[in-house]
Amino acid sequence: MKYDELTAKYPEFIYHGFDIAEQDDGVKIVYHFETVGLTEFHPYWIWPKHGIDVNDQTFLEFVFSIGMVELVSYWKATCSPHVRVDCGYLSEAQKIWWKKLYFNGLGEFFYTNGIDADSVSFMTITTQDDQVKRAVSVRDDLAGCMVPVGGGKDSIVTLHLLSIYGKDNNRCFMINHRNSALASALLAGYRPEEICRPRRYLDRTIVTLNKQGFLNGHTPLSALIAFAASLAAYLGGQRYVVLSNESSANEASVAGSSVNHQYSKSFAFEKDFADYLADYLPCGVQYFSLLRPLSEIQIAAIFAQLREYHQVFRSCNAGNAGKNFDTWCLDCSKCLFVTMILSPFLTDDEIKEIFRINLLDSSSEKMTGYFEQLIGLHDSKPFECVGSVDEINFAMCLAIRKRRTADQPLPRLLAYYTQTAAYGKYQDCPNIYADYFDEVNLIPDDMKAIVRKCAKDCRW
Repeated sequence: MKYDELTAKYPEFIYHGFDIAEQDDGVKIVYHFETVGLTEFHPYWIWPKHGIDVNDQTFLEFVFSIGMVELVSYWKATCSPHVRVDCGYLSEAQKIWWKKLYFNGLGEFFYTNGIDADSVSFMTITTQDDQVKRAVSVRDDLAGCMVPVGGGKDSIVTLHLLSIYGKDNNRCFMINHRNSALASALLAGYRPEEICRPRRYLDRTIVTLNKQGFLNGHTPLSALIAFAASLAAYLGGQRYVVLSNESSANEASVAGSSVNHQYSKSFAFEKDFADYLADYLPCGVQYFSLLRPLSEIQIAAIFAQLREYHQVFRSCNAGNAGKNFDTWCLDCSKCLFVTMILSPFLTDDEIKEIFRINLLDSSSEKMTGYFEQLIGLHDSKPFECVGSVDEINFAMCLAIRKRRTADQPLPRLLAYYTQTAAYGKYQDCPNIYADYFDEVNLIPDDMKAIVRKCAKDCRW
């Protein structure tokens, strides 16, 4: 179905509200959305009961805000130009903030669906509530960190850095957790009761609509994690929500554009979200990424030394969907990227111990195509959370240099790389990553010193 036809046929989307009910397995929050003239949606969450007062205004404000992120997963089916919010007031500044998140967070969605959307006119947001100053509780007893853990190498490095920081009251956070995330947290020394694990349930009606040809695509999941983890920190008494997003998340996925698969992992969103908390949810929780100063290759160098996690971590999205669960699919660009970024720091045998095979030895056209995208031979990188083109190329040159120094044969894709223009461009580049540290970040000074020292200790 076409964008113009859908927006004309379904001009209004409504966020009606939410219901909250305490039950045996937690607190259930059901959201109520409607694409007028098409269908209703009722996704829901189940939160652990600990710390929840269902009448607390701060809790309710967070629940409302999580709904504001949730709605875009259902709105995108028709891209209704008018979003009516019936359950809360938003100032004009807040409406602008939400539209910026939606527009940039849906950049990949617009691009892959061939939609030429305008950042101003693509959506109008109206609210039904009168302007009311709603009191938000500021907790003065906050201490420690709430750490979203996904099971990949980045959040493991964050857990490692925080173990050096050594503060009490740290907790982990995971939505619909995968086994690798739980195993990572347990290996890092967190007890099950120190891990907050809410469950999120999509309304399957959206799957039916997708099969019928309604619009589908990527949404800003990390923005959902931002609000949900901040709520978990408020409930659990943590001062900081500590993300694991690196500097290369700022790079566009499509050359010469602002389309970024990782927009809600970028520093632009991080700063916007921190400001939103301060301005509209000033409960005392602070939000930042501990890995923001680092490049992907530095993170890989640190992770390569954390060998106890090598059999536990998983970064593959395809390997956690459908009939698969918590595996490496070994057939996607993310599996290849992780292999590539670790290859300067692990031997080929060590790579095989992790993945069972070395994808750099693959002879498939599909994997060669992904490889070419990752090293920048095409206009766009794969729409995955991957490093910058520059650091991926540097990693390949470093991997080749190390294997040649050890008089080892090059895997097929590394041998192919030596014949590309990219190798000619990058092979003699200086190592700018050994001392790399992006000063544009929101990290508290005492934590920043730990990140800087760890990066220096992992020079190569």
